[in-house]
Amino acid sequence: MVEDASPRELLGFRLIGYSIGDFGISLVNILFGTFVFQFYVYTINLNSILVSIGISMQLIIGAFFSIIFGVIVDNKTPGKLGKRRPFLLFALPLWVLANILIWFPPWHAPQADSFFWPTAIYLWFMMILQAISGTLIFNVYLSMLPEQSQTQKNRKIVASNRAIFSIIASILALMLPLIVQSILADPENVKWWQPSGELILLYIPMIGITFAIFGLITIIFTFFSVDEKFHNNTSINEKNKISIVSTIQQIAVPIKDKKFRNFLVVRFLHSISGITLGILIFPFLVIVLKFKESEFFIYIIVSIFSKFTWYFIWRKILTKRSLITKYFICIGLATIASLLELLFLLEFLSFELKIFIFILSIGTILGSMYAFPLFAIPIGATLVHEASHKDEKLNTSIAISKLSGAYYGSLTFITSIGQALSSIILGFILSGPNENNPIIITFLISSMGIFYLISLLFLKNIKLNEELSEIPLLNNELSQ
Repeated sequence: MVEDASPRELLGFRLIGYSIGDFGISLVNILFGTFVFQFYVYTINLNSILVSIGISMQLIIGAFFSIIFGVIVDNKTPGKLGKRRPFLLFALPLWVLANILIWFPPWHAPQADSFFWPTAIYLWFMMILQAISGTLIFNVYLSMLPEQSQTQKNRKIVASNRAIFSIIASILALMLPLIVQSILADPENVKWWQPSGELILLYIPMIGITFAIFGLITIIFTFFSVDEKFHNNTSINEKNKISIVSTIQQIAVPIKDKKFRNFLVVRFLHSISGITLGILIFPFLVIVLKFKESEFFIYIIVSIFSKFTWYFIWRKILTKRSLITKYFICIGLATIASLLELLFLLEFLSFELKIFIFILSIGTILGSMYAFPLFAIPIGATLVHEASHKDEKLNTSIAISKLSGAYYGSLTFITSIGQALSSIILGFILSGPNENNPIIITFLISSMGIFYLISLLFLKNIKLNEELSEIPLLNNELSQ
């Protein structure tokens, strides 16, 4: 392996500019992931099976396009605007449009016909647009990191910044819909023909427009913050012809990487748990805990306190342990906390005791979930960096550039498949009267612990090469 003269790092304006992209993407995606099911099933009156099919369709399409886009971006010849970042501008208009129009269905499902196909087809079409454009944006955003940040120390700083922005985005994305829930006279009856449903139809689309605009601004900010001029100084700008055979070969590379394959399984299982919580959190608050009015602010307070507290613990206190060890402990806590949700099946629990268990369990789950990026981001980037050293004929920049899109494309693919499977299963289970069944909702939300537990078995098989955690400072770039 021929090394670069010096490692690149994201610092100052470029660090903030890249990291803030996570804020805009997360803001839109979290609102979409947590409220689109609630919005279409409980307000628009569309059957949960049709909604879950749409969500699964969006995720599966996104999964396949993540690999295709990854290979295309990897093989693109750098131009005046760079290699990867022009794709942000290509996908941005469609992404913003889809994330606005999805909250404005032209038809509501009739009271006596929840299998209303015009609404379902409209939802599916918007989800397909969101899947294609959103996948391209997120794939490009992720695959930039190994090229832009090439030291373990800097990757941890980037992960820390992204985690903070993601936490802030998650708080806003959930807080505003919960504020809307708190002003509803009857939060359990919010169909479009009911008074509470009319308020949902008024305020949620306004929130959707606001978040899409924020997403637009942050992605543009990221575009101007990322510097890809280094591509012009290497042989990477030679023409690359993409053949079907070479595309298949590139896609297969991450799957053949044993360490990265284990990492993919871990993220796959986490994606199942993540979307389970996203889909069920609002029904859990309303149907299981019977929250009304100001009680919804309990979740907001728990969310803010737990996310920042656990971020501080992982970032400042447990600093001497390795990334893998801290990740293992973090997942272990999420496992225990998820299984604690089963206590809500005990009918004799007082409301005060339920709130205590809720704070303990959900607080730990949220804190752990939003701490995952502190470990997953640098681990993923390090594994890509390790893979780049297997080709001794290429320098680091060229090798990473050729691999990054395929690796992160496969990561997006596998997590999307996990979310799609979880979504479709939840949709069928919650169909009909089950959508208001507190016992079923409790069992489903506690099932996250099983997937977290299994992921620990795969995580322990990943051993990072400490010698390759940093790119050596060798002054021999392009000496091949």
